[in-house]
Amino acid sequence: MRNVQGVTATITNYGGTLTGLFVPDRDGKLGNVVLGFDSLAAYIRATNPYFGGTIGRYGNRLAKGQFTLDGKTYQVPINNPPNALHGGKQGFNRRVWSATPSTAPEGPSLTLNYVSQDGEEGYPGTLRVQIVYTLTNTNTLRLRYTATTDQPTVLNLTNHSYFNLGYGQSQDILGHVLTLAADRFTPVDKTLIPTGELQSVAGTPMDFRQPHTIGERIGQVPGGYDHNWVLADKLQAVPELAASVYEPRSGRIMEVYTDQPGVQFYSGNFLKGNLKGIGGVTYGQHYGFALETQHFPDSPNQPNFPSTVLRPGQAFHSTTEYHFGVRK
Repeated sequence: MRNVQGVTATITNYGGTLTGLFVPDRDGKLGNVVLGFDSLAAYIRATNPYFGGTIGRYGNRLAKGQFTLDGKTYQVPINNPPNALHGGKQGFNRRVWSATPSTAPEGPSLTLNYVSQDGEEGYPGTLRVQIVYTLTNTNTLRLRYTATTDQPTVLNLTNHSYFNLGYGQSQDILGHVLTLAADRFTPVDKTLIPTGELQSVAGTPMDFRQPHTIGERIGQVPGGYDHNWVLADKLQAVPELAASVYEPRSGRIMEVYTDQPGVQFYSGNFLKGNLKGIGGVTYGQHYGFALETQHFPDSPNQPNFPSTVLRPGQAFHSTTEYHFGVRK
């Protein structure tokens, strides 16, 4: 998809995956700001760390791969021992979606559809999911999610793009300046499952209410950033500003708007330099960051978290937007 300003997004229907996003720097030069691979085969390999993929049926972690719904306990695959992660061994990022491109006055779009059958990866109910990617002429990449089910189920959809706004110039994202519109986060145990507490960010390295570089305090966070920040106590009525990121060398700015109650900020801790990405670039630790708009991790097992239950007759709707600009 290409808008009138030349900004380009490339998407594959394998996993509903964003494979490229070319936006201008302060000099007007287009550059790719997402991590990925040059071939489909690389995305299919087990070593793909969810680059750009659509995540479901339940994004993030479920403790011990279990949840109870209407008195029945369900077991889903444990693929991040001892927990389930990002939908299971064959999550939505490893499924083939139908794809229909279209154009509109605001910019080009791509509609992706997938039917997740009852029992797929252990989840109940046949779930029909649609994602509409739109690249607006004002340099916003919008993702609109819709889902319906024929049985009660749990649902947490997100996109797992890794960003580097200085891609090709910045060898890591530690110098990126991050702001997060959240005064609380969800602390986790040693297996990265929330404790259930909603803790204030005040006085901690989790406080990004004022801009900080990602690397400034990362050493104070064991393992690096991989936590959920609390944006709201429920699904919001309209998308609101959740985060902004500025890369000083290129001048690029990315603003993230969402109606989701949380956002997972991940600093690329598990990139170990063993993956060759687009153009043969080696992705070392902290080469990219993710801002996964979402419901909280392990919500089905956390009664104080916003509900992720979807029932027949209901429709899940959500919108996330990534807006790009520059600072001179």
